[in-house]
Amino acid sequence: MTSTSTSTSTSTSTSTSTREQRAGWLRLIADRLDEHAAELVEIADRETHLGAARLTGEVARTTGQLRLFADVALEGSHLEAVLDEARPEATPLQPEIRRVLRPVGPVAVFSASNFPFAFSVAGGDTASALAAGCPVIVKAHSGHIELSRRTAEIVTQALDEAGAPAGTFALVEGREAGIDLVTAPATRAVSFTGSLAGGRALLDAIATRPEPIPFYGELGSINPVVVTPAALAARGEELASGLVASFTLGGGQFCTKPGVVFVPRGFASATSLAERVNALERPRLLTDRIADAFGETLERLLSVEGVELVAGGAVRDGAPAPTVMQASIAAFAEHSDALLEECFGPLTLLIEYGSLDEVERAIDAVAGSLTATVHAESADDIRGLVDRLAALAGRVLFDGWPTGVAVTWGQHHGGPWPATNTQHTSVGATAIRRFLRPIAYQNAPAAALPLDLTDAGLARIPHRRNGELILP
Repeated sequence: MTSTSTSTSTSTSTSTSTREQRAGWLRLIADRLDEHAAELVEIADRETHLGAARLTGEVARTTGQLRLFADVALEGSHLEAVLDEARPEATPLQPEIRRVLRPVGPVAVFSASNFPFAFSVAGGDTASALAAGCPVIVKAHSGHIELSRRTAEIVTQALDEAGAPAGTFALVEGREAGIDLVTAPATRAVSFTGSLAGGRALLDAIATRPEPIPFYGELGSINPVVVTPAALAARGEELASGLVASFTLGGGQFCTKPGVVFVPRGFASATSLAERVNALERPRLLTDRIADAFGETLERLLSVEGVELVAGGAVRDGAPAPTVMQASIAAFAEHSDALLEECFGPLTLLIEYGSLDEVERAIDAVAGSLTATVHAESADDIRGLVDRLAALAGRVLFDGWPTGVAVTWGQHHGGPWPATNTQHTSVGATAIRRFLRPIAYQNAPAAALPLDLTDAGLARIPHRRNGELILP
């Protein structure tokens, strides 16, 4: 196990740092990553083969996330601060209650393979935990270890330069170190983006702790899409083009890839879908292990009764051909367990239907997902369909494609199991809520209160006073 951590000693702990201080840390990290972007992209491309253009954009997303959480920290509404003033005349007597969210403590962050910047060492989990006031220990991903080390050096130097307390950030490597990290008594929360099997292994390890801690896992997602007959008639070629671009983006290694698409009968033959797919180059996947797993999943899906190959369907020298399969909705109903296996790579499955009523019934077989998408026209009655999709996904899109997650205040990137195992998000401003816990202070003297709960502190942030929302 190796580690990199801040070395500057100060009298301030991470948990008692001010919101202004934490915003400064995050902005300086972002600035330093931007300054080193070309160097980092070169390392990342060498290790992941994702391409300079994609990786350059991902650096920008990553530094944008850091700056967003700096803004979140400064704005203050994430603290959910409340003041109930004392009412000695009440029966029973009502004491003064001041409530706020405080940092949970050290957070273990497990890097993802498919986003070497945005969900890795300085990604959104690290940004939101630091914004909350929690120290962060990152478990590096073996798929981009050199990049992880270099990014950690830049983050450490930026935190030192900003005057962050010693121990604010560290990097560890290796499978054993990951298990040690989630079982360490000091660890207070775990954030993980990866496979269902990997997440279960960490959950099993956490279960051995004398004291349980929260595990925030993003584990697997099918991301169903529904195309109505009216949408196919109005813009079939546009839909074919959008689908191909979405399920092959990043080699099909996005957690939001559309894995199953419910389409009217004849969708593939009515569009140039197969021609578009067969014209694509074979992507090089992130690791040999991922490429091998893709080939194995491909064979299993092709062996299911009723499945037909529309395009692709082969793996050569570890590089998969982008692949489209299709099956009838009757075959889907009979073999949904087999057909809904997540395939990490450039593959999607079309399910041909005759009526939207059939789709509404079939949707119930789809497990929890990060996204669900509807392509419809204004005359379509889709309320029932949308209600069903909203029950299984954390984000419902209309007339778009799911492989692109805007990092905004309102974004939600999560969903029912197995997409995630909680109701929280790993993208967007409210991701910070994972790393905070509520504390109520009753009749506390001002000197004992956190700064944000003092009268002067409350005046600077949105809060509730006796139930009324007060804005600064």
